[in-house]
Amino acid sequence: STIIVIDKYASALERHLSCLTDTQKKGGAAHMSWNLDSNRPIYPQIMERITMDIISGTYPPGSKLPSVRELAQEAGVNPNTMQKSLSELERTGLLYSQRTSGRFITEDLVMIEQTKNTIASEQVKEFLKKMEHIGFTKQATIRLIEKIDKEEQS
Repeated sequence: STIIVIDKYASALERHLSCLTDTQKKGGAAHMSWNLDSNRPIYPQIMERITMDIISGTYPPGSKLPSVRELAQEAGVNPNTMQKSLSELERTGLLYSQRTSGRFITEDLVMIEQTKNTIASEQVKEFLKKMEHIGFTKQATIRLIEKIDKEEQS
């Protein structure tokens, strides 16, 4: 029954991070599908998606981001919504603009690593809360993870 709980969590996490695993070919370049949730505001979801693409290396540091129009078309959203998301990401420092050349991914590797660690910490805390909700202490959860890891290695 513990394995079932872990499987259910893994499935939920997989759905939550589907933008990282659901790749498809478009125009000769690998793009990931944009699974936007109509029950949540779109622009923060776009920000999350692009942030995940940055921290996962889909968009390497210093690389040029596709145009607003291209990204909007790929995501199936209004260009104004995409523009709002990109402007917000510029405010965070993950993106920067060059007037004539477009938008680029930050080259600040420390910022990218901090962002990755923040997101990972949030995921772990959420997972621990869910496990606590079903009756597992943090220690019991860690033991379970270690047990599953050992089983997978053998």
